[in-house]
Amino acid sequence: MRGFAHVDTWVFDLDNTLYPASCRLFDQIDVKMGDFVSRLLGIDHAEAKRRQKDMFYKYGTTLRGLMTEHGIAPDDFLDYVHDIDHSPVPPNQALDDALHALPGRKLIFTNGTVAHAEKVLARIGITHHFGDIFDIVHSDFIPKPEMGPYRKFVAQTGIRPETSAMFEDIARNLEAPHELGMTTVLVVSDQNRDAAHLNAASGGVDQTHIHHVTDDLAGFLGAIVAHQGKERA
Repeated sequence: MRGFAHVDTWVFDLDNTLYPASCRLFDQIDVKMGDFVSRLLGIDHAEAKRRQKDMFYKYGTTLRGLMTEHGIAPDDFLDYVHDIDHSPVPPNQALDDALHALPGRKLIFTNGTVAHAEKVLARIGITHHFGDIFDIVHSDFIPKPEMGPYRKFVAQTGIRPETSAMFEDIARNLEAPHELGMTTVLVVSDQNRDAAHLNAASGGVDQTHIHHVTDDLAGFLGAIVAHQGKERA
């Protein structure tokens, strides 16, 4: 199993990765995406939800599906679906402590927006750990799991993939990082229904591009720090 002794850069997805899916924050976004599709296409909410999920599974984001199939401009969609109540995201002192102890650079790579990420990080209490947020606007609205955004992320941030680790809740979003040479970690939760569905459909957690799996991000990072400390002792 690939370890972390060589890692000097830590890259984190945002939604349902840095905060627990159990707080149901993304449910609010999910509802608003369904509402947007319902109004755009003039269909009832049940059909809109089905169409929205189909686009998410096919294109990586609902937005990409709407841009590809219906030619929408992205700004109104992004502003609408991220206009939510972020208060359900709980502070996480254990994660703050683990990130503080973890040596190296920390970055966010999300299919969401910078504004949404900043609100989430502030709620968790970990804003100060992250030097850069690479969002869907930076990726020209092309989402993970496409390879293009990862290459642009690497070029823009100047990271070395071979000394970087990436943490994600969706298994297919780790295929490109693995191909680029990154160490990959899948963050799982039985509360994360969309990710569980996608991950099961793509082959589960035992795929070659998934190097590690955890259901406790703070604990996992803490174990890395502890292990590195023993190696230096």
